[in-house]
Amino acid sequence: MLLSCGDALIDFVPVKSADGRDAYVPAVGGSCLNIAVAMSRLGSPTGFVGGISTDMFGTMVADHLAASNVSLRHARHSDNETTLAFVRFVNGEPHYAFYDEVTAAQLWAYDPTLFSFDQIDALHVGSTTLINEPAATEYLTMFRDAKGRTTLSFDPNCRPSLVRNKTKYLARMAEFIAIADIVRMSDLDFDFLFGGTDFQNKANEALARGVALFVVTRGSEGVVAWHATAGQVEVPAPAVNVVDSIGAGDTFQGSLLVALREAGRIERSALEAISRDELAAVLAFGTRCAAITCSRAGANPPWKSEVSPSRDR
Repeated sequence: MLLSCGDALIDFVPVKSADGRDAYVPAVGGSCLNIAVAMSRLGSPTGFVGGISTDMFGTMVADHLAASNVSLRHARHSDNETTLAFVRFVNGEPHYAFYDEVTAAQLWAYDPTLFSFDQIDALHVGSTTLINEPAATEYLTMFRDAKGRTTLSFDPNCRPSLVRNKTKYLARMAEFIAIADIVRMSDLDFDFLFGGTDFQNKANEALARGVALFVVTRGSEGVVAWHATAGQVEVPAPAVNVVDSIGAGDTFQGSLLVALREAGRIERSALEAISRDELAAVLAFGTRCAAITCSRAGANPPWKSEVSPSRDR
């Protein structure tokens, strides 16, 4: 199966009330939860790893995952509160205010006895749970433990407003990148971590240090990836009427892992042998799935039946 590990929360999404006032509607979210939902909806056996509260919002989270057939066998339930995030759009990009102190997500603890990594196709980590302690160290310990036993996927999904010590945060992100087999980030993440848009040099550095696949998504400008033997592969984004971009990157991440699994290229040695055409097909599938998410409100990844049968293979 595929596992997505990290944040599960409630997004409060801005809407207009009937009388024209600003209002917020609660919606289940969290980058790693969205990735789990995307993978499961696309037909891969999927589990979510992280802390889920037993409070009212936590019940919404658990029900949402169950509705998309995501296994909660590896999740930890507690009576700590659910993380809340309020969303505001600035120039089309979502900005967040988080309430994440002493929450179920932040207090999740790694239990090695719950994991048989050799029975997992890929393990993904990322997002807000990697910013603060104790969760950040717990996920890093799990990531190190799983190295060489399953394919490791990493997306920093940076939230600059939450980072209080950027030096420590950058060092921690570098540790995750050094361990990962697949690294995916947005161009905004890249700029926060490294400054600028010199994607190729950083990608080459990552490949030299052991990363098998380095991917940068650039919104409407499409995606570009680097691979040791397939080289640099660029795929345009499909034209789409964008309703909002919440969850688009998460959908891409989940569909990327699903497409690699279906192509028989998810295992590390198979990933190293992927051809240029195969990689282009995998990336194109990811952009199509992300485009569907952008075409509707909220983080609502597509089901397998909604995606074109052609996988561009």
